[in-house]
Amino acid sequence: MPALLTNCVPMHADSHSPRVDDGGALSYRESALVTGGDLTDDAVLGGRLQLLQPRRGHRVGHDAILLAAFCPARAGDTVADLGSGIGAAGIALAARVAANVNLVEVDPGHVALATENARRNGLSERVRAFALDVAAPARAFAVAGLGPQSCACVIMNPPFNDAVRHRGSPDAGRHLAHVARPETLAIWVKTANRLLRPSGTISLIWRADCLAEALAALAPSFGAIVVLPVHPKPGEPAIRILARATRASRAPLTILPGVVLADENGRPTVDAQAVLRDGGALPLARMS
Repeated sequence: MPALLTNCVPMHADSHSPRVDDGGALSYRESALVTGGDLTDDAVLGGRLQLLQPRRGHRVGHDAILLAAFCPARAGDTVADLGSGIGAAGIALAARVAANVNLVEVDPGHVALATENARRNGLSERVRAFALDVAAPARAFAVAGLGPQSCACVIMNPPFNDAVRHRGSPDAGRHLAHVARPETLAIWVKTANRLLRPSGTISLIWRADCLAEALAALAPSFGAIVVLPVHPKPGEPAIRILARATRASRAPLTILPGVVLADENGRPTVDAQAVLRDGGALPLARMS
């Protein structure tokens, strides 16, 4: 979530206060227990994960879980989750694959929640969270241990509503998560390209009606782009696309058959349940 913060502040599992590192829901929520006036404690992935998140503002939904399921990371890989919020996508990925995940989020409050969410799900040893702007210079990422070509995979769920064309939410958190300047996606893709090793992959989720923008942002530095449309019901237009691309590849674009979230009666499809409730991978991630 782009803003003006450019310093790296890692959040450690033993504290909710930032320290400088000297070394450099699904839409059908499964449970929600009030932990305080402003937080809820939500079960996702069929109860496999328990996540603290703000009661108001941007909330965990399908997008984060689908993004995690689309990433081809393998055990031992280093992954960066850009704009990670409270850590849902990166933590879901780390729960499925024994990868080392770095959560990059501009909001220090969300970073603190992400750190706590990693701890309470037993993933503190492999999941770290940093208060860092995606647009920050390379030296700020290096302080976090995310130097050039340090990652096998980057995942991202960028703000995808143009501030000029879309009226933002009055809630500051939702506005930051959903509304951005037109150049934001290109900036995020540039950061991902710097972080990725040769033949590393970027995976992102984006508005289906803005597919052309995603392809244009990826084209200068990435190839082998694979697009997976996400449909709410059979016969309905896609509402999201998942896109995956390989750094410096020259392979052509591939568009896969879409994934359908619910049947005609609104019940989750078998394929959707396998990912959103059971924590499975989407087909492209399984093929990698």
